[in-house]
Amino acid sequence: MSASICKPTAVLTSRPSLIRPYTMKTLRVGVAIVVAAAAMGLNSARADQPHMRRALELLRDAKAELQSAEHDKGGWRVRAIRNVNQAIEDTERGMEFDRRH
Repeated sequence: MSASICKPTAVLTSRPSLIRPYTMKTLRVGVAIVVAAAAMGLNSARADQPHMRRALELLRDAKAELQSAEHDKGGWRVRAIRNVNQAIEDTERGMEFDRRH
């Protein structure tokens, strides 16, 4: 490495600060608030209707299993997939209704 090339830290420390200290403090507080709000939102999403969420997961798993099954079931596999799709939609609608009321 040549002596004429400055190290990045030397360049950063030799320049006057472009961000004032109070602006940095405001930025830090703002980031902390956003992180805290996001964490609370994630917690409420996880706690949001745990039985309905679990049912939704199981319905999606059931759909995947039905789709992986052999096709020669006399039309019953296709009907079951249609019914599971309807159950998934109904479960999602029920969860959305509960969130709004």
